[in-house]
Amino acid sequence: MIKVSKDISFVGTNIPFGLLSVDYPENKKWDMQSFMRLKSSELAGIMSRAANYDRKEVFGENPYYKYFKKFKKTYTVMMQAESILLKNRSFPDINLINQVAFLTELKTYILLGSHDADKIDGPLILFRGTEKVPFNGMGGRDVHIYPGDVSGKDNQGIILSMIAGADNRTCISPETRRTVYFVFGVDGMDARVIFKTLDILEEYALTLAPDALTERMVI
Repeated sequence: MIKVSKDISFVGTNIPFGLLSVDYPENKKWDMQSFMRLKSSELAGIMSRAANYDRKEVFGENPYYKYFKKFKKTYTVMMQAESILLKNRSFPDINLINQVAFLTELKTYILLGSHDADKIDGPLILFRGTEKVPFNGMGGRDVHIYPGDVSGKDNQGIILSMIAGADNRTCISPETRRTVYFVFGVDGMDARVIFKTLDILEEYALTLAPDALTERMVI
């Protein structure tokens, strides 16, 4: 597992941060049928929320919705959920390793990030910056961190931001096998929420790849 620490900018805060390291075996050892059955069952449960869905009721007190609103942004997981619940868009046909995280977000409404552990250079240091700092976002987008936003950097630079997402260098690719999933918390959140999300995330990962090696932590 990669080493993760928080710098002094977290002093006086209570912001839990979880990670699940998953070493996936080669594709031929994946149990794709079991994962697809699980995904179908979970999506049926998720879709059952659509009939009575009300944004204010579901997300009005959501801590991530409030967090993103402070930065004048719309919570990404809410947008993803509404695209499926209200706009009848299908579940994205993306890398199965990413699907594990995406399904967890839809199930829990908790914010996750997925990275290739082999592309992370050295330890990950979490920090809350004081200014906008640009970095190369996923897909080559020009993005930046925000003052006060929970962000992370390795020896080569910024790799994650709650608001801006993952960087392009360490994001998941079809060749990724050693994966690290991050579960973001917000100030004052009970760490049990993070542990519960890690439980669901690990269940999905091990359904896809029963022989995968997993390790977790919350800091």
